[in-house]
Amino acid sequence: MPDSVRPTTQQPAPPAGPAGRTGAVREALRASLRDWATVQVQADRALVQPAPDLDALYAGLEQALESGGQPADWAVRYAVDSVSPWVVRATLHLGPQEREGLGQGHTLHDARLLALADAMRAYGAIPASSEGQWVEYDADDGANIHDLEPHVAPGGEAPTPSLPPAPSDPQLERARTHIDDLLEELRGTGQGKAAALVLARRGYGNTLEESRAVYKELKALKG
Repeated sequence: MPDSVRPTTQQPAPPAGPAGRTGAVREALRASLRDWATVQVQADRALVQPAPDLDALYAGLEQALESGGQPADWAVRYAVDSVSPWVVRATLHLGPQEREGLGQGHTLHDARLLALADAMRAYGAIPASSEGQWVEYDADDGANIHDLEPHVAPGGEAPTPSLPPAPSDPQLERARTHIDDLLEELRGTGQGKAAALVLARRGYGNTLEESRAVYKELKALKG
């Protein structure tokens, strides 16, 4: 069930060179991480994780990627992998690059936000792992996030100084293919929810070593 988001509102910005735009894009991604999404609910508690504020993200990317009066070249696509629980795959297109993220959430909206955060993580713009927090939960009001501070990581915490190039390592590509194959196996054996939680927390990995560690953790679910 594919879906897409592409805002129409633009904010004018002075033209910038490629290096300046890269830094501006990274800052737009980082600065938007000020919201929270609910991963799961247990009785009167909810596990929440940092997620992007969509208005801030859209406005920041429009400003960072606008060039010479031309529309900003970016888009987000969503695809729903599962409805029970909600598991969403997000593809974030920024200029000539694309990154994919996976998220599982309490609602479809939560899963979308977490998948988008995972795609942002794949760009190296936010920390490789984001700790969740348990908060009070009410069936009518949802997760109580009012006392939580906005989760905006300092610029120095980004793990890379610029957006990484598109994956070109054949070994890394094969590792990600192996992860996808293993995910299919786990879904077939009823371990899809547990596998989705691993992917929502760790992603596919940005290096061969990280991808191997993700594969090892997923394989452990088979017992």
